[in-house]
Amino acid sequence: MTTDIPWVLIRGLTREAGHWGHFVNELRQRLPEGTRVFTPDLAGNGTRFREASHTTVPAMAEDLRQQLHAQGLQGPCRVLAMSLGAMVATAWAHAHPAEIDRMVLMNTSLKPYSRPWERMRPAQWVRILRMSLMYPDVRAIERTTMRMTARHPARPDSTLEHWMNLRTAHPVTATNALRQLWAALRYRAPLVPPPVPVLLLQGLGDELVSPRCTQALLARWQCAHAAHPTAGHDLPLDAGPWVAEQVMHWVTNSSGQATAEQRLTRSETASWGRTN
Repeated sequence: MTTDIPWVLIRGLTREAGHWGHFVNELRQRLPEGTRVFTPDLAGNGTRFREASHTTVPAMAEDLRQQLHAQGLQGPCRVLAMSLGAMVATAWAHAHPAEIDRMVLMNTSLKPYSRPWERMRPAQWVRILRMSLMYPDVRAIERTTMRMTARHPARPDSTLEHWMNLRTAHPVTATNALRQLWAALRYRAPLVPPPVPVLLLQGLGDELVSPRCTQALLARWQCAHAAHPTAGHDLPLDAGPWVAEQVMHWVTNSSGQATAEQRLTRSETASWGRTN
């Protein structure tokens, strides 16, 4: 039986566990045998599509903690998250640092580190408005989403079909999409780095969120970092093996120690199932 620390994977705006696709297996193949990998859904997404999404990122983080506790996660975990999921992970780390051993954040953007037009490129707002007119054409919506978030997916046709099936099985309501967007736009991260070790990963081909957003975090947090030269916003879709390799290289070759500033704010014991 393994004693390796479990991983929690958190997706972004309106996306669900199923959108990790082949990446979960690509990561599992590199983890010690028996390592648990949790892929929870945020309220309003995936199997929880009938629930109302929370309108603040801290509330999303607390809800996620309760869900993981109910699924049997105890003690520190390692988190890999992207986009809105990375905001949730950041809020979680600041509120309950003893529960997170380390975290990997991909293609995220945070207020106050980045400007609004960097956090969402202006051209993409036009695409989003057009998508609202495509309903109920699921294929057109998901094809547009892929064009916004991916540059060179390995299996574009099968991935598109998979996304269409997910949207049909677990339709995210317009209200929940707006609630999640509202939460993302309002969330303001603390000006101090998260009190846990962080690896920032980014795709320099991201056409949804400016790569400057990750660079801004890197400049302030002074943490580990790696950039893929061509991948888009959905980094695991465009470069899943690369992401998994970067994660394992970091885990294997870094001490996993937080900085002195981080250690000052880090709790000594985890408190699963409890809120502040």
